[in-house]
Amino acid sequence: MSEALASPAVLRGEAAFQQARRRRRLGALGAGLALGLAVLVAAWISEFRPEALLAGLPRVGDYFARLAPTLHWNSLFGGVKAEGSLAYWFYRLDKWSWLIFETANMAALATLAGTAAALPLSFLAARNLSPNTWSFQLARRALEAVRTVPELVYALILVWAFGVGALAGILAIALHSAGALGKLFAEAVENTEMGAWDGVRASGATWAQGCRWAILPQVAPSIVSYVLLRFEINVRGASVIGFVGAGGIGEELYTVISSNYYEEISAIVLLIVLTVVLIDLLSERLRHRLIGRRA
Repeated sequence: MSEALASPAVLRGEAAFQQARRRRRLGALGAGLALGLAVLVAAWISEFRPEALLAGLPRVGDYFARLAPTLHWNSLFGGVKAEGSLAYWFYRLDKWSWLIFETANMAALATLAGTAAALPLSFLAARNLSPNTWSFQLARRALEAVRTVPELVYALILVWAFGVGALAGILAIALHSAGALGKLFAEAVENTEMGAWDGVRASGATWAQGCRWAILPQVAPSIVSYVLLRFEINVRGASVIGFVGAGGIGEELYTVISSNYYEEISAIVLLIVLTVVLIDLLSERLRHRLIGRRA
């Protein structure tokens, strides 16, 4: 349609559309420039420079090359004393397996404790369920404060309080897990349909009963998924906080790293990776079973 045949209303609409599109494009350009400037400033402050990256990459490659075990096909399946065999590489497998089992137990207990603390707080931290503004703000800020502190900081404090061992690691991971899971649970609660809640409350149920019978069944699949994911994360976390004496395989890993026992480092790291993969596969099957879906 030519401009001569278009009505004044159509022309005004077209002009308004073009003007709005120009504003959006200018806004997107401004946001892109601001983001690029922020990235450059962040790189300058953190000294993230291409020349430093290029200088360090060869050293990283050299370190990973040192981690590679020396294996020989002729003796690959030999005994512990046969150099170049898998058994020689994993010559302390019995001790390492027990420490990884201890690490998984730490992660499991910490995940359960964190879930037990996060679940009731999540109902208070959900905007659509919290009884009043004060309880909402207190629950939200408490969850933020707990998850802001890194697990390693908690572990350092708790090792000083409870001594070296697994207890400090379990408590450290549980505290951080409570804050992280509480936020995820609260967001799941806020996304639920409120029809069941209104019906249960209208029948005379208390606030706690409404949370139990109207909201919890709706968010249970999401909660299970978040808890299993957190358990997997906590296995990795429990492997790291052992560096500060909080138990698990981390203490052994710190020892071999500080002593430059390269092949032992790669053996322990491989065991941790295999453990996390196994836990992920088992968690997926469990989650599918709980939600009634075949794996």
